[in-house]
Amino acid sequence: IRGFRIELGEIEAQLLAQPGVREAVVVAQQQAAGGARLVAYVSGTQAVDVAELKRRLLQALPEHMVPGVIVVLEALPLNANGKVDRKALPVPERAGADAYEAPADDIERALAGIWAEVLGVERVGRGDNFFELGGHSLLAIQLLEQVRRLGWSAEVRTLFRKPRLADFALAVAEARDSVRLEVDVPANGIPEDCTALSPEMITLVKLDAAQVARLEAAVPGGAANIQDVYPLAPLQEGILFHHLLQSQGDAYITPCLLSFDTEARLVRFVESFNQVIARHDILRTAVHWEQLEEPVQVVQRHAELRLQWLHEIEDEGAAHGSVAERLDARVDPGRYRIDVRQAPMIRAVAAHDAEGARWLLQLPCHHLVMDHTTVELIIDEIALIQQGRHGELPAPMPFRRYVAQARLGVSRAEHDDFFRRMLADVEEPTAPFNMLDVQGDGTGVEEVRLVLPDALSAQLRREAQRQSVGTAALFHLAWALVLARTTGRDDVVFGTVLFGRMQGGEGVERALGMFINTLPLRIRIGGQGVAECLRQTHALLTDLVHHEHASLSQAQKCSGLAGGVPLFSALLNYRYTPKAAPGAEAPSGWDGIEVIGGEERTNYPFSMAVDDQGTGFELAAQVARGIGAQCFCDWMHAALRGLADALAQQPGRRVMSIDLLADGERLRLQALGNNTSRHADAPPVHRLIEQQVRARPDVIALVCGSESLSYAQLNERANRLAHRLIASGVTPESKVGIAVSRDADMVAGVLAVLKSGAAYVPLDPEYPQDRLAYMVEDSGLSLLLTQSHLHDRLPDVPMLALDRLDLSGEPAHDPEVPLHAQHLAYVIYTSGSTGKPKGVMVRHEALSHFIRSM
Repeated sequence: IRGFRIELGEIEAQLLAQPGVREAVVVAQQQAAGGARLVAYVSGTQAVDVAELKRRLLQALPEHMVPGVIVVLEALPLNANGKVDRKALPVPERAGADAYEAPADDIERALAGIWAEVLGVERVGRGDNFFELGGHSLLAIQLLEQVRRLGWSAEVRTLFRKPRLADFALAVAEARDSVRLEVDVPANGIPEDCTALSPEMITLVKLDAAQVARLEAAVPGGAANIQDVYPLAPLQEGILFHHLLQSQGDAYITPCLLSFDTEARLVRFVESFNQVIARHDILRTAVHWEQLEEPVQVVQRHAELRLQWLHEIEDEGAAHGSVAERLDARVDPGRYRIDVRQAPMIRAVAAHDAEGARWLLQLPCHHLVMDHTTVELIIDEIALIQQGRHGELPAPMPFRRYVAQARLGVSRAEHDDFFRRMLADVEEPTAPFNMLDVQGDGTGVEEVRLVLPDALSAQLRREAQRQSVGTAALFHLAWALVLARTTGRDDVVFGTVLFGRMQGGEGVERALGMFINTLPLRIRIGGQGVAECLRQTHALLTDLVHHEHASLSQAQKCSGLAGGVPLFSALLNYRYTPKAAPGAEAPSGWDGIEVIGGEERTNYPFSMAVDDQGTGFELAAQVARGIGAQCFCDWMHAALRGLADALAQQPGRRVMSIDLLADGERLRLQALGNNTSRHADAPPVHRLIEQQVRARPDVIALVCGSESLSYAQLNERANRLAHRLIASGVTPESKVGIAVSRDADMVAGVLAVLKSGAAYVPLDPEYPQDRLAYMVEDSGLSLLLTQSHLHDRLPDVPMLALDRLDLSGEPAHDPEVPLHAQHLAYVIYTSGSTGKPKGVMVRHEALSHFIRSM
């Protein structure tokens, strides 16, 4: 249900554990609109309060396991065998039907239909709230697009400020006859058969004849190849500014490494990509600035992505490392640059990887012409083209419409007024740990990812809905709290990444180009309560959306900081990335193609990305090396939990009173300050076994059925395997899984992993496959030891089958791997309260002391 595997018996057990519940049964009821919902039927020894029962379940179960409907019966119907007769259970009425108020007029009815379709609910009443029904900014764009198709106008901030259907409908009605919210975009004055340009043909920017002539000379094919000319959008101006500041490297280039099973498939992919380029003006765009009053972007009628082969362009003697490493090195953002005066601002370099039996393609792209959403749209179009489904391609949207909306919509004076009110008295930058370098190329950061527990994710959504705000506001407030702790201030400013398409006009959700923008957000935590501060954060974000086309440099000038001093060095990027359903397959147009490399980097030393996956959340911290990305993930996690608990129990609690230190971290800090004693480090357990080998080599160490091994035999067997593991690249802190039958191989395998310096992770082959897959992914295994008859039950990860290994050529002596007491010995998984297993990390010090205490 909703992508989760659910054991109905677990829910029934929780229901039966509640006071006053005598009987309980849970069913998955199919809905007419598709999908299923959980329905619980209960009978009680006393009156059952459904609301209280749901509240108790939410404390014990993840949100997706709590029945949406609970029906109270005098007794559950039984069949002749005395078991619950599920066919006799009554069909429940819609939850909340008694509170439903039907739309009152034509506008409300039309909007209710749109809300129901976009939000995926059966019906919407006058009192229903956009956020309580699961709405967020990405769905807001889809909703407003449908409103525009009815000939009505509405802004995102109107929806966010008036999220109740009746209030929003009234605002739409009032705006129906007022001034249009979208600007009138001047038509492109360059005819299709043009062979000579004149200044009056260019309608969005003023150029004189001499400047037009210089553009004609700079573009391959001259005037006949110029389709349009217009200025840069505000964010593009900032990117170009940084691009021109750098003489080597470019932080705004994103590499992408693809693997193909055949050369023909690679070539066909590039041909399909060229068809996408031919469809969209932004992909045929170059930027020119020489001898112009302001930079312009020139759309060429023809611009081809040329395929280059690595062996043809690589310097002689430069072929070091694997093919993939050489392709990555060629587009290293620390050194590589793309000439943005040449369209397309994408390059294609291919190579044959004979050793890997594959063909590789490196596709570096410049952010002047594409953002993350654009990449996803390109992927979708290439898939359709590869399948021959050209008729399903959406009509391309001209980028000039967005540029016109950005430059001619909200005036510069309005932007200035908004940011002066926000930032005029800010005289110090917000810089965690006093790090203020925002000119990096992204290579000096480390990334750590953290998936939030299901229970916390559900709690965050529930509390945001109760407060009638978007969940994004909660994450922005949590990030503000983290920055307050790391700067020692209760008034912080940080950058937030805006989608950039909220004010872009009709069809903007299908448009390709660079839309995202980074703008400052100031949050004063001070002595405010959590609920009040959350509502203020939501209001600030709502207002900021109206100014999403302003430039960061313009906002910076409205602050009280001296010129050249950045406002902030920390960034939050909240993005909607719905998780694919389990078992979902890639589009057939991508058969034989795999993305094997490529990641977006930031020039800020502190960046937190939040992936809203529809039900759960994943954090990705990119933090300057030496500071600790894991710490920022942990602090963010603690801030979110503290805020959610406060909203549920003490909404008036001061935000600054929420503690971000985990109990273990606090105790460790106290111990560092108070503990002056030192205990001798115990040797690792495998060293104790080696001591026994030297003292009593012939004593039986292991008996398994009819097989017995002496200490010397067991040690030699483990040593040979350990040397093989080391040769495979295993190092201290690596994690090696062990999924074998309970026999001598298991004991020798555990001992071998310890000798190699790695930590072992025991996996029971009898576990369900999804549970094993989660444990493999969560622990980050580099290798898995198993046996050939178990291979098909296990996840796809590099494996060594112990029963097929020939280790006769490996050394038999003890490996000499330097280890200390704090190195990891093993990771053991236990049942988790969220329904997923949790890994407990045990270090050599703890294991050794435990063994010696026995």
